[in-house]
Amino acid sequence: MINYQALCEQVIEIAKKAGQFIGTESANFSSSKIEYKGLNDMVSYVDKTAEAMIVEALSQLLPAAGFIAEEGTSNKVGEEFNWIIDPLDGTTNFIHGIPAFAVSIALKQYDELVVGVVYEVKQNECFYAWKNSKAYLNGNEIRVSDNKDLASSLVATGFPYYDFSRQDDYMSLFTTVMQKCHGLRRIGAASVDMVYTACGRFDAYFEYNLKPWDIAAGLLIVQQAGGEYFDFDGGKKALESGDIVATNGKVSEELNAIIHNVFNNKA
Repeated sequence: MINYQALCEQVIEIAKKAGQFIGTESANFSSSKIEYKGLNDMVSYVDKTAEAMIVEALSQLLPAAGFIAEEGTSNKVGEEFNWIIDPLDGTTNFIHGIPAFAVSIALKQYDELVVGVVYEVKQNECFYAWKNSKAYLNGNEIRVSDNKDLASSLVATGFPYYDFSRQDDYMSLFTTVMQKCHGLRRIGAASVDMVYTACGRFDAYFEYNLKPWDIAAGLLIVQQAGGEYFDFDGGKKALESGDIVATNGKVSEELNAIIHNVFNNKA
């Protein structure tokens, strides 16, 4: 029987060690060390080294587990357990010296997320949850906000940076939500957007075309903080589709209706 709490506590330490390395490297990072995986899709030795550190450490915790990792350090597939890792979510922020980036680690047991840790490096804030737990920030329980409508809500989003196929619809959605909410914010790191929703700093967050490592840990933390998430069709396939809406649970119906109207041309 897996002790998810004890496992989560070990993952927290692994995330923090990787975060310490990232933080140290940020002080002297040079743009000459950037590599491009694709259009506006950047990586550096910092991402790769942090991921290798994380994979090595996690391999000691669950030797049979596989990995879904952004930089492809390991292609091992686990039968029951798979770690989902983003060693540096917010690489563009990191490269430009903007202090909004995080280490994100989740564990999936079969099809269920059972551990989620997001460590925001520069803020030294560690958000985490495990199966059937509360959600926590640096040891203190967190909950989603109580705002009941978009008019009083602060909403987070992200912009497409390489897949512009739905840009027109997305800009329509952006405009509509902007006119109906208290304000829109774009931090540039999906994992941070999600945990800020979990602790009530944001009331909702939406974005499309994300990868599992961007959102896996955040999905569990939002859920265990009393929030909810869904995809752009209103279903529970966000991890698979990459289209994510996370909310405090109270503005879901209103936000989902707007998204449905924009992307499906229905009232």
